[in-house]
Amino acid sequence: MAGGGIAPNSGGKAYPGKLTCRVFGTCVLAAFGGLIFGYDLGISGGVTSMDSFLKKFFPDIYKKEISMLPSDNQYCKFDSQKLTLFTSSLYLAALFSSMVASTVTRLLGRRFTMVSAGILFFIGGLINAVAFNVWMLYIGRVFLGFGIGCANQSVPIYVSEMAPYKYRGSLNIMFQLCITIGILAANVLNYFFAQMSDYGWRLGLGGAMVPAIILTLGSIFLPDTPNSLIERGKRDDAKHMLLKIRGTDNVDEEFDDLVAASDRSRKVKHPWKNIFQRKYRPQLTFAICIPLFQQLTGNNVYVFYAPVLFKTMGFGSSASLMSAVITNGVNFLATVVSIIGVDSWGRRTLFLEGGFQMFICQCIITAAISWKFGLDGNPGVLPHWYAYGVVAVICIYVAGFAWSWGPLGWLVPSEIFPLEIRSAAQSINVGVNMLLTFAIAQVSTAMLCHMKFGLFIFFACWVLIMSWFIKKFLPETKGVPIEEMTIVWQKHPYWSKFVGKYEETIEISEKKVSADV
Repeated sequence: MAGGGIAPNSGGKAYPGKLTCRVFGTCVLAAFGGLIFGYDLGISGGVTSMDSFLKKFFPDIYKKEISMLPSDNQYCKFDSQKLTLFTSSLYLAALFSSMVASTVTRLLGRRFTMVSAGILFFIGGLINAVAFNVWMLYIGRVFLGFGIGCANQSVPIYVSEMAPYKYRGSLNIMFQLCITIGILAANVLNYFFAQMSDYGWRLGLGGAMVPAIILTLGSIFLPDTPNSLIERGKRDDAKHMLLKIRGTDNVDEEFDDLVAASDRSRKVKHPWKNIFQRKYRPQLTFAICIPLFQQLTGNNVYVFYAPVLFKTMGFGSSASLMSAVITNGVNFLATVVSIIGVDSWGRRTLFLEGGFQMFICQCIITAAISWKFGLDGNPGVLPHWYAYGVVAVICIYVAGFAWSWGPLGWLVPSEIFPLEIRSAAQSINVGVNMLLTFAIAQVSTAMLCHMKFGLFIFFACWVLIMSWFIKKFLPETKGVPIEEMTIVWQKHPYWSKFVGKYEETIEISEKKVSADV
């Protein structure tokens, strides 16, 4: 079976080391970078459903909403490119900043980039909180996007490099857990802020400054990773740091491998050019395909526009916000499940199970919405039990995403890139993610208006495609040291054609050793 489970770490190295309190605390503190992304994902959808916000900045949408009758086409209630640009503009800025952050991360370290992320996000939150016209909203969103691009580029790499290889999966998913915490906190705040008719939206948008402060102050006190220190020529500091975070004196083998990886990296003068070499084809493919598929699950449609979607389904304003709180609570709990199981069950198992679960739920949601809304978008009288049933299925769908494509979409790319292309590859990963997030945010309400319940069929088809892709092309990476990851590609029946077979590599190495002797 192509892409079948390869025995973790077979032929690789098992570096000594344990999960120390120091490294756990460091990784958790770094993962707080996910709070800013999650908070923005959660707050924007709630704010755009608040009447006071719509009345001030998007009066046309507000007039359309209050004048709409139950018999009107509910699919098109919130179809406005001007409104969706408020949500999506952030992700274009994040796309740009992630590319710049690649160079900053490589030259100045992961920690510096994380501090910069917090400062930029704080500025964006401040501008949005005091905005008095729509252009100030857009400018604030751009600064928020700069912060998110820097954080998403640096945090997953930081955690993967600090974590012992046996616990890398669980610790890396802390980033996704913080995203879900940010989303959940934002939705809870949306529910209460919506009761403040005139200024609730200002508190919601300005609240972004709180996670920004947490990230900025936390990052200032974080140490740099051994990989980054070696990359910048500080080998003594790197050795000292490795001793601290591994909790053992026996780190020579891992340190030597990190130095060797850094030496290879120094020979690569143009990582953006070298990543397109044939031997990096697997990493480039997954840097593009995993974030692409992650967005095409359709999950962000629920995250961005959950209150709007529930309003469309017949919930009142407060009820729609509370429904969003419930679904995002499920999102948080399911991410905890992924943390517990990812290093035991493996990446492939979670990817495939989550894909199956999301596909079934998409089919049920499609049937439920098409039966009630039909093609004209007129639901008539929507029973409460029916609406709650749809919310329950959405919760099951969100759970499938939250323990598979949500966290693994950040974990797998961050652990498969060799040091010499790591910053550039992670920037491609974040860039594709932000580009697709922008596209989905910008067109989803228009797609709902024109495709109607076909929107959910569209996403369900993509879930099938991406599950097949994982089954055929992704090797299992659990338990493999990050600097030994090349072995999984060499043993893969498809990717070995690009990177060379493992047995041939060993034979060449043995011949070289014999010749040297």
